[in-house]
Amino acid sequence: MNHKIVIYHVFTRLFGNTNTNNKPWGTIEENGVGKFADFNKKALTEIKNLGVTHIWYTGVPHHAVINDYTEIGISNDDPDVVKGRAGSPYAVKDYYNVNPDLAKNPSNRLKEFKSLIERTHKAGMKVIIDIVPNHVARKYEGKTNPKGVSDFGFGDDTSVEYQKDNNFYYIPGKEFKTPQWQDGYVPLGGDAPNFSYPKLKEIPAKWTGNGSRSPQPDMNDWYETVRINYGVRPDGGLDFDMLPNDYGEKDHKEHFEYWKKKVVPSSWRKFKDIALYWLNMGVDGFRYDMAEMVPVEFWSYMNSSIKMKNPDAFLMAEVYNPDLYRTYIHKGKMDYLYDKVDFYDGLKHIMKGYGWSDHLPVVQNGLRDIEHSMLHFLENHDEQRIASPEFVGNAEIGRPAMVVSATISTSPTMIYFGQEVGEPAAEHAGFGSPSRTSIFDYIGVPHHQRWVNDKKFDGGQSSPKESALRDFYKRLLNFTINSEALMGSYREIHFYNKEITENYNHRVLSYVRWSENQKLIIVSNFDVNDHFSFDLKIPVDLVNLWKLKEGIYPLHDALYGHVNSLRIENGEGHISINLNPLESFIFELKS
Repeated sequence: MNHKIVIYHVFTRLFGNTNTNNKPWGTIEENGVGKFADFNKKALTEIKNLGVTHIWYTGVPHHAVINDYTEIGISNDDPDVVKGRAGSPYAVKDYYNVNPDLAKNPSNRLKEFKSLIERTHKAGMKVIIDIVPNHVARKYEGKTNPKGVSDFGFGDDTSVEYQKDNNFYYIPGKEFKTPQWQDGYVPLGGDAPNFSYPKLKEIPAKWTGNGSRSPQPDMNDWYETVRINYGVRPDGGLDFDMLPNDYGEKDHKEHFEYWKKKVVPSSWRKFKDIALYWLNMGVDGFRYDMAEMVPVEFWSYMNSSIKMKNPDAFLMAEVYNPDLYRTYIHKGKMDYLYDKVDFYDGLKHIMKGYGWSDHLPVVQNGLRDIEHSMLHFLENHDEQRIASPEFVGNAEIGRPAMVVSATISTSPTMIYFGQEVGEPAAEHAGFGSPSRTSIFDYIGVPHHQRWVNDKKFDGGQSSPKESALRDFYKRLLNFTINSEALMGSYREIHFYNKEITENYNHRVLSYVRWSENQKLIIVSNFDVNDHFSFDLKIPVDLVNLWKLKEGIYPLHDALYGHVNSLRIENGEGHISINLNPLESFIFELKS
């Protein structure tokens, strides 16, 4: 890999929606919905020009929705087991087709998505979609399965709780019941759909997606989904072969050969076939939801099959247990994992004002062997928007955090649509509460909509502050994808300066990045109010490593063009730094 990867994480049904009605629990007619077609040449060009290499189109696989598509052979869903009107994108109803809401002509939805893949590729970006192996919608119905493909649950022995080749876990003799609603919650806000739908009959009841074994899950359980069986017995025993310990050191080809000789559970084969289907369609990679809830052996089987088909396939996953990072990377053959628990959470605490920058170099040092695989982000659909009052209430506070997130390692950088214009996610959409842009309901995204500007995609309605923020993201991300040094070496100089440099403290962070042809000195001020002036030191051994002689070297800031200089005196480097609140410099050494 010779350049950084930048992922634009976009909620597909929200991107092109220009409806500003924003009625809580509003229907698709009332609040509108974006379409595949909204990602036209202009929109894709602007995303590309932001400094993006990959687009993760979230919510593409056909999931349960509260909308009437019976005319094209899709059954209606029970509102009691669908979250919101637009439904959770992680309650997939049909893995071999796409969400009909996203198509101008729902009966032609798969063709419209194929066209989007082609447009994205022509724009110079790769396509990522979700696969959710841990669970599916309670009412799974494959209406367009390829020849020879059967639905999840087809042929299951429902008389027993568990059988190796059952796709689901069952609660024999019990009927599924919807949760007891709490805190005044009523499905759809109490407004019934204007079309008929069957009440869900699930006999016997199945285990719920998060593992609840009750026929009546709690409201806080993932009650809209059912758990997939991967050959893990209810007592935790395993009905599949374990990978030998040394397979963490072997490549995908050896993993593929290992599984060729094994008989694996039915669910493994079904998800492998799903992944290969989308690769054949032109999709370039996948984001895996809650990967750590699925055995690492399955991932070895799944990902080695994918890499045999496309060695360059992009595979990223949610794994939130740091003790499992290396297992899922090495044995599970994952390319990238979310760096949430250590790095993102550390940045979040700093942005909120009580965390110290000291934490970040420690985290980075602890991940040295896997740093390239730890994907960085500040926002995604699961996290609070930076600008939301529930987080910090000011998108500008994200500037230094974004610089650090994007430049401290060789890992990919991900941004969430609307982040670049300071979207606060203030809407009461229906299911859930503000601070996260709703993934469950038809809603508008106001700051983003102003940039969309009636689908001109030119920022014509953006405020000066929103435009300036987007310009910052554009400058930063484009620099990262073209910087050789950011794929090279790293060293923190933070603790060296904290010990000996006057006025340098834990609200500031500094480090260097370099390659053979490029040397960078990066310094950021996380403080909202305080200005810092100090003489930043470059240690003698680093000066020697960079083969710098006594004298003065010009520095140029890659973000806004500020000019500075590096003085080498008695073997040590010195840079006079004046940092405004929330300011960062990416100084490139000009020799």
